[in-house]
Amino acid sequence: MHDLQELHAFAIVMEYGNLATGAQQLGVAKSTLSRRISQLEARLGQPLLRRQANRLIPTEAGLLFHDYCRQILDLAEQGQRRLDELREEVSGRVTVKVHQALARAWLARHMDAFLARHPGIRLTLGHPAAPPSGPDEDAIWVWLGPLDECGLRQETLGRLTQGLYAHPDYLSRHGTPRHPRELAGHAWVDLLGTTQAGLLLQHPHQGEYRFTPPHSRLRVDQSTLHIDAIARGQGLGVIPNWLAAGREAHHPGELSLCLPEWQPPSLAVSLLYPYGRQPRKVTALLDFLRQQVPAAWRDEAPHDGGAALTEVTPARALPH
Repeated sequence: MHDLQELHAFAIVMEYGNLATGAQQLGVAKSTLSRRISQLEARLGQPLLRRQANRLIPTEAGLLFHDYCRQILDLAEQGQRRLDELREEVSGRVTVKVHQALARAWLARHMDAFLARHPGIRLTLGHPAAPPSGPDEDAIWVWLGPLDECGLRQETLGRLTQGLYAHPDYLSRHGTPRHPRELAGHAWVDLLGTTQAGLLLQHPHQGEYRFTPPHSRLRVDQSTLHIDAIARGQGLGVIPNWLAAGREAHHPGELSLCLPEWQPPSLAVSLLYPYGRQPRKVTALLDFLRQQVPAAWRDEAPHDGGAALTEVTPARALPH
């Protein structure tokens, strides 16, 4: 394997014919240039230059090797130029891993516009069941909900407020709760066990109430199935208000908000990506995703420049 510095040293001396001018052109000491040529000759096992008067002229081996030297340097320059272009060119493969609640409701339709804008992009979309647990150099993540430190930069895109929802027919049969303590008498639809450890509800005037939902007869692992079950009248459950509004826009009258003044904790929408300088295709996608954030998400999110998410502090329960 040739050393590019040694090849540059030989090429510059071949061009100018002496060490002093060559060293000046390269911005190194004359002794450094001389040492690099000596190292190259030792590596090749043959002298490449010989002194004649005040000039260095190539030996037969030097003339032969000079052609190969130029080819190697030209290829190295082309490779570097192509890599530089790759940083600027919006093309190539990109992978986005997105929380399943946001895949169809938000991301998929915007990806069509991104692909139309950048024909050279080849996109892979996935929706894993769990957030990243370690550095992922090959993907950009969009996640909804709590995150642990995973070696990726975490940037908050927004927050989704949540509410308690049920189908109007369910409420007409079982009654509409007026206080969180009445929730214990209702059927509960659980999403991935997210509320089985307890649900914190906050009221602007009455403080906080921690409700332990009853055992759920129906547990689902996807937000779409969760909303479907509640919309079919299977019971009450917690749904992000933005997702509930989207459901109501397409299927009016299926969801009714209960206890509107009692708010469950909001959920952060996070953008995760590797640290360091990114290729142009990645920075273009990151910028595009930031531009597609709905206003409803931004209204709930302080601008934190990628700060870590905070956890909800334990709450005291109001007496029954």
